[in-house]
Amino acid sequence: QVQVVESGGGLVQPGGSLRLSCAASRSTFRINDMGWYRQAPGKERELVAGITSNGRANYADSVNGRFTISRDNAKNTVYLQMSSLKPEDTAVYYCYADASYGVRSWGKGTLVTVSS
Repeated sequence: QVQVVESGGGLVQPGGSLRLSCAASRSTFRINDMGWYRQAPGKERELVAGITSNGRANYADSVNGRFTISRDNAKNTVYLQMSSLKPEDTAVYYCYADASYGVRSWGKGTLVTVSS
């Protein structure tokens, strides 16, 4: 199974920026889609952004224009650049990677806290 590890979470003030990274372990299988979900306290997990292997991205309406997802296929790594952060962006952010054999692997999550 593909191992997925996130990094880059932390505490940031409203209006600030933060960059999350997620690396999927080397696999004999190709990695297709990668992306990010988040889960705030007391809420369901929601899609933040996803990106295909050829770079097509999609975003939740709540982050569109503020967050940018990108990836480095050679490194099986996906990034989430978050700007103009709001307190409501506070959540645990989970990365996923879809292997070509049809299984989605998840990371353990990284906490992002937006607070003054």
